[in-house]
Amino acid sequence: MKRNLKLRFSALISSAIFTAHFAQAQTKPLQVSGVYPHLATFNESWDKQDWQKKGATKSYGDGGENGIGAITPWAGKLWMVTYSPHMPKGSSDKLYSIDNNLNVTIHPESIGGTPANRLIHRESNQLITSNYFIDDKGNIRVIPFSVMPGRMTSTTRHLTDPANMVYFYDMEGMLYEVNVHTLAVKKLFNKPVPGWHGKGAYTAQNQLVVANNGEEAVFKLTKDMLEVGDVPKNEEEKGVLASWDGKTWKIIERRQFTDVTGPGGIYGSPNDKTPLWSIGWDKRSVMLKLLDGGKWYTYRLPKAAHTYDHRGGWYTEWPRIREVGKDKMLMDMHGMMYDFPKTFSRNNSSGITAVNSHLRYIPDFCSWNNQIVIATDETTVLENPMAGRAQSNLWFGQWSDLKNWGGATGWGGPWDNDEVKANIPSDAFLVNGFDKKVLHLAQKSSQPVRFTIQVDKRGNNKWEDYQTITVGAKSYRYFIFPAGFKATWVRFKTDKNCTASAFFHFTGKMHEKADPMFNTLAGINEQAKVNENLIRPSGYNKNLQALNITDGKKQYLEVDEKLAFVNNTADSTSQMEKLLALTKNYTVDDASIIIKDKTGTFRLPKGSANYELFPYRDKREVESERFMMNIEGTFYEVGRESGFNAIRPVTTHNKKITDFCTWRGLLVLSGTKQDAKSDGHYFGTQANGLWYGGIDDLWKMGKPVGQGGVWKNTDVKANDPSLPYLMTGYDQKKVGLKADKDVEITLEVDFDLTGFNPYKTFSIKAGQTINYTFPDGFSAHWVRAVANKNCQATVTLTYL
Repeated sequence: MKRNLKLRFSALISSAIFTAHFAQAQTKPLQVSGVYPHLATFNESWDKQDWQKKGATKSYGDGGENGIGAITPWAGKLWMVTYSPHMPKGSSDKLYSIDNNLNVTIHPESIGGTPANRLIHRESNQLITSNYFIDDKGNIRVIPFSVMPGRMTSTTRHLTDPANMVYFYDMEGMLYEVNVHTLAVKKLFNKPVPGWHGKGAYTAQNQLVVANNGEEAVFKLTKDMLEVGDVPKNEEEKGVLASWDGKTWKIIERRQFTDVTGPGGIYGSPNDKTPLWSIGWDKRSVMLKLLDGGKWYTYRLPKAAHTYDHRGGWYTEWPRIREVGKDKMLMDMHGMMYDFPKTFSRNNSSGITAVNSHLRYIPDFCSWNNQIVIATDETTVLENPMAGRAQSNLWFGQWSDLKNWGGATGWGGPWDNDEVKANIPSDAFLVNGFDKKVLHLAQKSSQPVRFTIQVDKRGNNKWEDYQTITVGAKSYRYFIFPAGFKATWVRFKTDKNCTASAFFHFTGKMHEKADPMFNTLAGINEQAKVNENLIRPSGYNKNLQALNITDGKKQYLEVDEKLAFVNNTADSTSQMEKLLALTKNYTVDDASIIIKDKTGTFRLPKGSANYELFPYRDKREVESERFMMNIEGTFYEVGRESGFNAIRPVTTHNKKITDFCTWRGLLVLSGTKQDAKSDGHYFGTQANGLWYGGIDDLWKMGKPVGQGGVWKNTDVKANDPSLPYLMTGYDQKKVGLKADKDVEITLEVDFDLTGFNPYKTFSIKAGQTINYTFPDGFSAHWVRAVANKNCQATVTLTYL
């Protein structure tokens, strides 16, 4: 009897535990691909009609954008601020905190604006973010914009009184001094250094170092306004990295720079000897500047995307180097993440390793509750009428998740059509951690030039010669590094003065097959019927609007934050039809797909012919000021400014995707099977549903592939080049060539978006087909063909 009572008691306890766990599971917020929809941020109190009535332009205005500018763990919570594009006197953006149960507080002290600054002031034990001072109990004090106007981009420690004072640096270049106890404000400088779009600032080695990444003036800049420097003297002078020792300003480099930080991270430098780092870029590549022992050094890394390139610096919100827990640091710059060592210095530059390339537009990131948290600048209404309301969200995940985004594919080098002096080494360029590596060398002198490749194997600044390559007069050569090659950095020297290029293309490891998370999306060659929905973030509430147009019907629904359809809303069918009409932004001929914009006319590989029988959206902004092209089963990323010339492929999915957008931090895809069932990514009913995930889930749909060409039985004129055909981002490539007469056809490659170089000439007999496989690891951005005679020719490229 006692045994039975004991068993019954044990069963009751187990049942109670199960019930408690079940209740907890039931109350846990919905999460999809690391995104909690209920955490999405919006410009609270924003009124679209009022915004338009006040004459907000495509670039400015309260509510035009809703980036999450800074996130910081503090006082037992995660704090964050959002921003509108150009609001130095405040906006409807808010200060938020999130507790351990993911409950959100919008603080009534909020004043909005355009902030991205954060500093934890050690001595007063306060988090300073935007104009807010938050103590360790979560009490908030605010400096109103009437006292300290500006778009605060950085707060940093003081040079002479760090226990009591801090500096605030603003996007227009203003520098303030603030007492952390009394909040008394003193403006020190209005515009000390040239450039616009201030980004980072940090104090180290008895210097305040400031950065900005733009040159588009808010008002006309003249030299007399500045403490040092001048207006641009050439096209390369954009942005600035500058320093101030409390008395004198100095220009370090007239290039576009973003973050400035060091091993102390958000707390500031621990002592006066600690190194300082800053990241930026120019036309060649990403730049990493190091201040160590009072001297500046330059290192270079690849760009994974050109979507960040712009003279004004507007498309870089907000590349950082930041701690992400357990002495681990993460660097994000130009669409690529790196494992960044806290030990990075002149004598120990080893350890920087590429983690991924990504699509998410990332203003900040941190570690909180044993997770990496990434902020986003996602859905805007700037030049984007398909979105009704600006919004963003957070992503939660682990280091291992980041490694499953895009492969480390990118481009860049230390020289790009530069005047090079004989025997003077180039800047060091990172090669550690990249898979397939091809080096493009070109020179424009009238005599052969010897390029010597030097390597720093261990990152200890000990260089040794690796190989010497001779490039003929006004010629080009490529060199593929062997699979077993290992080094941290490479650099180059020439034996003669010349105009030279040394430029890498790295091809990363890709997802070979589609992840099962996409199984509810119908394939283009499947007979399965799909739910064809036009989708957009609503403008009058926080829902997702969906118009089901399957089989010609028009059924309007909305989706709430629990990803459930609701139908008790006003019918917006006519608005949806007007804003979301499916129109083509490309054409197709026998050879390939043709796209055209202000940057030129280009060719892309084809997909299934069934796409031309299926109505679908082919172009849409999904991350702030970035487009996705969805053309015949392949997604491509396109920058608003860089355009088609700098397009990069992301994935070939071969799905019947009718429409796509971002909403509440989620990527939403329309084109699910009509018999789809809930699987953690499909939400809806058996009658209708949508696919939800993260923007960087797209990489997991499979690597880019396709077939097409520059000519197909085309009448070709002698020495008249074909249109450029996309090559970058594809890992296995081959070409077939034929012509109706004896002819030489030369393939030319453009590796740096500045022009073409001869790659290989094929001698073709009439009626003969030549098949050629490109060497493993070879890549360039574009390829084209030129024939030396009039002929009818076919050049077909197959990417496997």
